[in-house]
Amino acid sequence: MVIPEMLFRDRQLQKDARALVRGDLPAGGWGAQGWAVWQCWPCSVGLSGLLQAEASPGKGTSHPLLCPPGIKCGGVLSAPSGNFSSPNFPGLYPYETECTWLIVVAEGSSVLLSFSHFELEYHDTCAYDYLQVYNGAARDRGNLLGTFCGHRPPPPFSSAWHVMAVVFRSDRHVAKHGFAAAYRKGECQEVFTTIKGNFSSPQYPNFYPNNLKCQWSIHLPPGYRVKVFFLDMELEGRSSLTGGCDYDHLSAFDGGTENGSLLGRWCGRESLAPVTSRSNRLLLVLHTDRDMAKRGFSISYVGVVPMNVSCTRTDFHIQIPVQSLAQLERNRIYLGTPSCAAQVVGRNFKIHTRFDTCGTESQRRNNTSVIVSTLYIDFSVGDQEDIHQYEVQCEPKKKEASVTLIAGPDPSRLSQAENLVDAQKWEGEAIDAREIKSQDTSDIVFISICILAGLLMVIAVVGLVLL
Repeated sequence: MVIPEMLFRDRQLQKDARALVRGDLPAGGWGAQGWAVWQCWPCSVGLSGLLQAEASPGKGTSHPLLCPPGIKCGGVLSAPSGNFSSPNFPGLYPYETECTWLIVVAEGSSVLLSFSHFELEYHDTCAYDYLQVYNGAARDRGNLLGTFCGHRPPPPFSSAWHVMAVVFRSDRHVAKHGFAAAYRKGECQEVFTTIKGNFSSPQYPNFYPNNLKCQWSIHLPPGYRVKVFFLDMELEGRSSLTGGCDYDHLSAFDGGTENGSLLGRWCGRESLAPVTSRSNRLLLVLHTDRDMAKRGFSISYVGVVPMNVSCTRTDFHIQIPVQSLAQLERNRIYLGTPSCAAQVVGRNFKIHTRFDTCGTESQRRNNTSVIVSTLYIDFSVGDQEDIHQYEVQCEPKKKEASVTLIAGPDPSRLSQAENLVDAQKWEGEAIDAREIKSQDTSDIVFISICILAGLLMVIAVVGLVLL
């Protein structure tokens, strides 16, 4: 086990930290510098200060303790797996407390962190009580994975190397029940269940380790598809003998196992188009050999709501499988304004509306007249707003519709996401063409007018002949 020595400026503190990991120092004991290793940390100090704080045995620390003596608060966690929680959990945590947990596992591994309970004082910018997760130990914003408060648990995290830091801070006012977390040593295996997310190869953007097999499994609710965006990729190049990705390579499989259909296999330095699964599961596997290493990759993904959007000369028709949005009420899905909410028809949410309603407007794009509106899908929970917006567009003359994600799952990172939702029929959920045809009253009127005009022309011709 290796404790990163860059965390400690004092060599004796380095020895104390290594002794702690070996178990040579008792929990709550004192090292050569009178340094409390498990009991309440000198909480007013930042992470780097925490790891450098000195004290004299029997005289207390040189910084004021913000948490009551005897309460476990922070520490170095070096076992392959473990649990930790806020002070007094499941009771209310103390006021004016700062705790830092430094999780250190074997080199070459990652730290997988998850939360089973989370309840902190809420603020829209988490300015009061908060929890921060850092990729590594340095307390700078470049390593910050996220700051959290309120009632929504943080997502699972995976560190880019074998060290992760967790910081909990409470102010002097409202106290809640706090949090409970678990960690384990990860051999590059992670499962994502959130609708959006991102991850990268171990140690990215630095060189990844050799002899790895890493797996990232994305498992979304039934009905969703997984769309993956390759933000950056640099792996060992192709074999000069075979031209194939025989060395380091990244593979994508449809479904949750390597037995699924292969969606792609990549290596070298390439600019890749997005990949979309055909089911609600997608597996990415990274293999590295024992020789050359490169920077690796950074990937972002989003759950695609499978929808069918079509149009006539006067109407929009939108269908979304209920199972894709089973957690939502129909009024959370609307076109333009909340008054144009979806209806539940069979196994689908349906919106059927004319162009002169529901906030639609006529625009001219590329010298073509189009009808445009915005489809809203509201995933918000409590105080956390999360509204996805899709631009719905129709070219009436051709009766062609398209959908583009314009806001929701971090659109700044998904700038490639043009036409993110394919306006194609999904398997088993196709729109009944006869239904649309019967509803396309504009075509019927147009054809009727043409027939009537033809009849009038024939009558006029016959009249002229008779005269």
